Amino acid sequence: MSDIRQNIIDIKQEIAEICDRANRNPDDILLLGVTKTVEPQRINEAIAEGITDIGENRVQEILNKYESVDPVHWHLIGHLQTNKVKYIVDKVKMIHSLDSIRLAEEINKRAKQHQVLMDVLVQINVAKEDTKFGLYVDELDDFIKKVQEFENINIKGLMTIAPFEENPEKVRPYFRTLKSIFERIKAKKLERVDMQYLSMGMSNDFKIAIEEGANIIRIGTAIFGKRNYNK
Repeated sequence: MSDIRQNIIDIKQEIAEICDRANRNPDDILLLGVTKTVEPQRINEAIAEGITDIGENRVQEILNKYESVDPVHWHLIGHLQTNKVKYIVDKVKMIHSLDSIRLAEEINKRAKQHQVLMDVLVQINVAKEDTKFGLYVDELDDFIKKVQEFENINIKGLMTIAPFEENPEKVRPYFRTLKSIFERIKAKKLERVDMQYLSMGMSNDFKIAIEEGANIIRIGTAIFGKRNYNK
């Protein structure tokens, strides 16, 4: 049995156990395989083991791998520059990192050209880390109002990247905060805003994220092992 297959089996078992304790349905959790620096052959191994959605941080990696990877839903999960939108708007299922009106304008423009509705998540920097992208919590309401004006964008939820902590319990408050905001926005039933996805939690902290309401977890290292990000 390959490492990838065993890792996926182990993660799915952990998801099932967490959901059982939290009275949640494990089928409601999307296990998004993060494939940064992972070669197509290994990505295809994961797809063969039931991974239906993969996330890339860089546009160029999507373009390099797109033809070599088996049918799968692609997600752009990293920071997206406006000049790169045109290359992927017809290739990805969802953009997880909408964080500026300028980017929204470009996504809307390119989506209109391709006659698609682009699903996006708004990235929130809950911890206000200088090293991370994303809106601050108090900027979200005004931002959503502005994005609602773009006819080819659908806001499908929120995403955050929590601070890395050796003890994942320390990030629980950030996940809890975002879940509360998610529910508040959802209750408003806004036009072109469908709070369906809460993307939070990675290999180090996905268990806490699920306990706090995540329904997309972004898992790279726990599936594919440690990688050299300096390639």
